[in-house]
Amino acid sequence: MSNILLTVEGTSKVSEWVFGSGNIYNDVLIIALIVVMLALLSSAVVVQKALKSIISLTMPEMAAEEKAKKSKKRDWQAIWNKLLSLRPLEEEKDIEIDHEYDGIKELDNPIPAWFNALFYSTVTFGVVYLLVYHVFGWGLNQDQEYNREIAIAEKEKQEYLAQAANLIDETSITIDETGTLAASGKAIFAANCVACHGNAGEGGIGPNLTDDFWLHGADIKDIFKVVKYGVPDKGMVPWEQTLTPGQIAEVVNYIITLRGTNPPNGKEPQGEKIEQSAELLEGDKVAEETKQ
Repeated sequence: MSNILLTVEGTSKVSEWVFGSGNIYNDVLIIALIVVMLALLSSAVVVQKALKSIISLTMPEMAAEEKAKKSKKRDWQAIWNKLLSLRPLEEEKDIEIDHEYDGIKELDNPIPAWFNALFYSTVTFGVVYLLVYHVFGWGLNQDQEYNREIAIAEKEKQEYLAQAANLIDETSITIDETGTLAASGKAIFAANCVACHGNAGEGGIGPNLTDDFWLHGADIKDIFKVVKYGVPDKGMVPWEQTLTPGQIAEVVNYIITLRGTNPPNGKEPQGEKIEQSAELLEGDKVAEETKQ
């Protein structure tokens, strides 16, 4: 019985080795495919050479043109190799340096032509830059360029501020807390307003501008409106054709600073008394700061 079992086991192992796993057949198949592919590749090479021979015999013009293309390609390759200072592998022995280390030899490769061109052009540029900007002063250096740009920016700023100042009207005017507009408005007041309102705003033909009584409102917007459009019934001429909106804003800010100064010979009050408001208090503060 044991002999029969051994015989069956041996038979099954042989069957598995021959048919079961299929490893031998797979290897044989792969080898056969590789051989076929190599044969096809060799055949393609032979066919290509044969076609070139046929073309050279039957169509010499095409063969000559193809040869010229290859020659031109080699010429460009030669130029490229020369530019990069490249040499073919077969010439490496001619540029070997005598010493070696651990069987490794060093080649005496020259510096590429493009690197030399870049280096010398950089040196030339540096010399020219030094002469132009720091020796002869033909060009502006960085400090001079900075100062020029600052001057241009300041000019543009003043132009913008002048334009922005003229965009002011009776709806957008506010008290200038810095006192700059009031200081500029003093000269405008002296040139255009003293004839009716006095040198110190004490009044004359026009009302007193230094007390708490106002005919058309004490708010800066009200004063701007009066100066701009005038009050023809009271003899106040409109100044919008004579003064720019920026100049009206300056003189109005100056008028605000006159409130409470109480100069001598002040004209009697006219209009209604204006209670202290936040804006009037701000105007008084600006007036005090302007005086100081």
